[in-house]
Amino acid sequence: MDAQKEALQRIISTLANKNDEIQNFIDTLNHTLKGVQANSSNVIAELDEEFDGLYSILDEMKESMTNSIKQEQAHKTQELQNQLSQCSNALENSEELLEYAARSLDIKDPEEFSKAARQIKDRVTMASAFRISLKPKVSDNMTHLMVDFSQERQMLQALKFLPVPKAPEIDTAECLVADNTVTIAWRMPEEDKKIDHFALEYRKTNFDGLPRVKDERCWELIDYIKGIEYTLSGEYSDPITLETKALVFNLDGTSSHLNLKVEDSYVEWDPTGGKSQENKIKGKENKGSGQITVLKNNTRSGTPSPKRTSVTRSPLIRGSRDRFTGESYTVLGDTTIESGQHYWEVRAQKDCKSYSMGVAYKNMGKFDQLGKTNTSWCIHVNNWLQTTFSAKHNNKAKALDMPVPDRIGVYCDFDGGQLTFYNATSKQLLYTFKTKFTQPLLPGFMVWCGGLTVSTGLQVPSAVKTLQKSENGLSGSSSSLTNITQ
Repeated sequence: MDAQKEALQRIISTLANKNDEIQNFIDTLNHTLKGVQANSSNVIAELDEEFDGLYSILDEMKESMTNSIKQEQAHKTQELQNQLSQCSNALENSEELLEYAARSLDIKDPEEFSKAARQIKDRVTMASAFRISLKPKVSDNMTHLMVDFSQERQMLQALKFLPVPKAPEIDTAECLVADNTVTIAWRMPEEDKKIDHFALEYRKTNFDGLPRVKDERCWELIDYIKGIEYTLSGEYSDPITLETKALVFNLDGTSSHLNLKVEDSYVEWDPTGGKSQENKIKGKENKGSGQITVLKNNTRSGTPSPKRTSVTRSPLIRGSRDRFTGESYTVLGDTTIESGQHYWEVRAQKDCKSYSMGVAYKNMGKFDQLGKTNTSWCIHVNNWLQTTFSAKHNNKAKALDMPVPDRIGVYCDFDGGQLTFYNATSKQLLYTFKTKFTQPLLPGFMVWCGGLTVSTGLQVPSAVKTLQKSENGLSGSSSSLTNITQ
């Protein structure tokens, strides 16, 4: 009985899911049907607008060309009418002179006849009939204003709908969800220079599972996107203030190399030996030593919590400016890392010749350099003569085939045995060390011919947390390093 009831419940659940799926498809079809009607109306309106534009251009061209013909007609008509008027006047004068000459033939008196003959001769000499041109000034030819639109007709007959470019493909590897934003990236399957811009449509959903169209918000459109990616920002809640724990440390100038000038968050290589710093160090010592800051979460039984975060502020060590010497231009942080996950960032001066950043055990030797012992891990940048970018540990190096970022993020997961470096701007993964930390760690830095600025008190960025979840098994480890040339 129970087995049958359980089987029937499974059938009911299956039918309910199938009904939900079919209903969702019906809603999608109805939504698509409405889209077909709306989009058809839109393209018909656009077609009417385009043809109205063509008609307008043709009407304007017809009016302009008709005016040209009428102007030519008026010009020729005026010229011919002027010439016709001149010829008519000359003909009238010539006929009058002819009639006078004929009457003069009947004069009997020789003296009067001689006088009339001289007058007729003078009038003939000055008569306009003998001065005008008997050739038309203009012709009746209008062939230079004829038209032939056969090619244009062929072009109009070739009008067709625009070829639709291939749809862009979403580049999931470049898409990112972080810090209340969604970055969508895409690429074209093949280059198309006719594409002017992209349009992005998106819709917000409020639950997992099948997206029910009728219960969701409408599709929203972002048009005229010139690039191949776009970042959408989500809605933010009202601001609240929370006190969160983050690793805050200063650079320990009391135990750094003498050729380093150290401030709380800045270190600079100083070939003069850092003499200007001694007074500052003594001033710190006079304020008192042995200050310890410990952040620990323990259970009542005294057993450490597996999620505890522990950092310890190292006491100032009087007279220890020879902690590092030789070519170990090193300075350590003043706070040890004993557990938890921590993040800080480092920015180098643009003209810095050589620098490293990472972590080290407290027992690092005074002549030791970061990454050249089994007690330190770092990435190293060398801009001397030629640029090299590498990860270093235990005197082995792994070349990093990527540009050196302006700002580098350092993520340390003490309990997980992981030290990861990121491009602090783009959150691109640079390199990951995987090991088991057996002693407390100190942030470590090396600099030569330049300076470093360290930013602490930072929360682990959500993008880094997301990448950490997907990065397992894809990063390098200390076992892949190659020997460093001595």
